[in-house]
Amino acid sequence: MRMKFLTKSILMATASFALAACAGNAPRPATESEAPAGDTVATAPEAQQGEAVFVSTSLDSYRLATPEKTPQFNTAKDSGTASTVTNPQQSTAQESTRVVDPYTAFPELAEQVFAHTNELIKAGMPDSATAYLQRFRIIKPLWATWETRTDSILFALGKERADKAKAFEPLVLEIQNMNRAQAAYSMVASTADSLIALTPGDSLTAWANAQKQTAYNNTLAKAKKEYAEIKSLADDKAQFAEAKKKANEFLLRYRDFDEVLHIQELIAHIEELAQATDAEAVKFWEKNDPAQALAKANELIKAGKYGEAKKLLVKLKASKLRKEANEKYKVLADSFCNEQRKATSQLFAKAQKQKDDAKKKELLKQAIAPLDKCLSEYPENSQKQKVVKNRQFLEKELAK
Repeated sequence: MRMKFLTKSILMATASFALAACAGNAPRPATESEAPAGDTVATAPEAQQGEAVFVSTSLDSYRLATPEKTPQFNTAKDSGTASTVTNPQQSTAQESTRVVDPYTAFPELAEQVFAHTNELIKAGMPDSATAYLQRFRIIKPLWATWETRTDSILFALGKERADKAKAFEPLVLEIQNMNRAQAAYSMVASTADSLIALTPGDSLTAWANAQKQTAYNNTLAKAKKEYAEIKSLADDKAQFAEAKKKANEFLLRYRDFDEVLHIQELIAHIEELAQATDAEAVKFWEKNDPAQALAKANELIKAGKYGEAKKLLVKLKASKLRKEANEKYKVLADSFCNEQRKATSQLFAKAQKQKDDAKKKELLKQAIAPLDKCLSEYPENSQKQKVVKNRQFLEKELAK
């Protein structure tokens, strides 16, 4: 029984191995350094010698599937879906439902032949071992037949690919040129889909899809840059009308990227900023110089006139210097809160020296007040975390 099983397995695998032996003669896409001049198809006699050749400049841009990535089909279920061979050492029961990898399957079976031969010899059956090896050796004459059949298939495939190259090469070059120029994604995708519709083969189809992804990434990078510029018009320069106009135009040009960039949300953000901005302040800066007002606000901060500085900076947020006003507003908040924390520190020092518990608690309450003032006037100031911790500390001291 074992003899029959091994013999059957060897015969099944030898055909796969023959194809592997011929793989060295398989045509390959031209490399960039070879720079082929045009399409060439091997003649039938050449193909019979296993030298089918088909080259085209369009083949420079992609590569054929390698043995490690050969697709396979489940013939038992006839599912029509391909997958990649990942485990060539599957059980014998699955042989008919997967593509055999000749680079591993035949050597494994050959080793089984030699292992069985050794068992026969060890068992004192040299004649049986000789007969068994002779059956294995007479497979050799079949190689010529299999090579001829392989060459015939390669020649037919090469001719078909060369014929198709005449149709799809212009599209390949067009796609390459568009991506070099970073053309819009929609243009590249349309041309790539036209190429795929010609059914150029699995490798070139994969290449076309990869080119679409490249175009998508290129266009998305450009869109993100433009998005930031539009947002800056509203956030930093208070040019809400211009920002909204550009955002709507942006949406029309980049509809394919709305889910990624959230363009509709950008438009809503601009509208909210516009509604929150005082219309009278906008008109005020049409006739007054915001740069002079910004310089004055800086002087008011240095002089400790925080209330006046705050009013002026809030008004400046409706001017073209909105970004500068926002930055100066942060400086104002830090200066004000620093002063409040200093007052708290002084009151806490007095409380520590006070021996009367009632007076000490009163001073602690007074020390908390400046911190509350900081948090209420500038709730989002950069020192908020420190201010909150200081307040929590004072509350613990007050609870003692």
